Amino acid sequence: LRGRSARRDAREPRVGSRMSPARAMIFAAGRGERMRPLTDQIPKPLLKVGGKHLIEWHLEQLSAIGIVEVVINISHLASQFPQTLGDGSRWNLKIHYLDEGPMALETGGGMLNALPLLGSDPFVLVNGDVWSDFKLSELPAEIRGDAHLVLVDKPAYAAHGDFALDVDGQVQSAGSNLLTYAGIGIYRSTIFETWRMACSDAPGLLETPPRFPIAPLLRRAMREGKVSGQHHHGRWVDVGTPERLHALDTEFKRP
Repeated sequence: LRGRSARRDAREPRVGSRMSPARAMIFAAGRGERMRPLTDQIPKPLLKVGGKHLIEWHLEQLSAIGIVEVVINISHLASQFPQTLGDGSRWNLKIHYLDEGPMALETGGGMLNALPLLGSDPFVLVNGDVWSDFKLSELPAEIRGDAHLVLVDKPAYAAHGDFALDVDGQVQSAGSNLLTYAGIGIYRSTIFETWRMACSDAPGLLETPPRFPIAPLLRRAMREGKVSGQHHHGRWVDVGTPERLHALDTEFKRP
């Protein structure tokens, strides 16, 4: 892939910063059933919080850490994304839109479908429907395994957590203190080695392109010691219901 310009591709890191992945992906293809009726007319990542579309908060941060190109997978009300965000130049980014059609490919299928654009180097991954005060600049400059995940305390509305973080900074699929995956991290394409075997129970595995979740691949990589992580103790919201969206937006309107 070529960047937007030779100037940006050849850019040196700012003083006090460190190199970060050049590409990122934002998951934005979900239907947002729990957000209805709001999402009947607007895709969830394009709903506004604090005067900005949810996805804009991520685009601003991605640009700030030196990301050059962003892949956004889209499905529900797909045409609204390029109409609203354009080509990404307002954030000094190049946006690639991947329209998955009327049925989204889920997290694993969506990421696999995007790999030709993301390349073989590690890339940042962000869920388009979350909001957090986590700074993407706090992600590690390099990862040794297949993935590095940001974890947060389990929110009150969640029945259970997702993964555990051990004292060595490795993420485990089970533990006494389960945290919630924040939908933020760094991934390598190597996580898709033997993906068909890891996701053999997925109903959409034989579809073209295949449709399956990323969780089985993460759990397999965790068993092999290939997933690191960090615990973010600040604010994080899965903007999954109209009530949470309203509560978060109200925070920005307080004097």
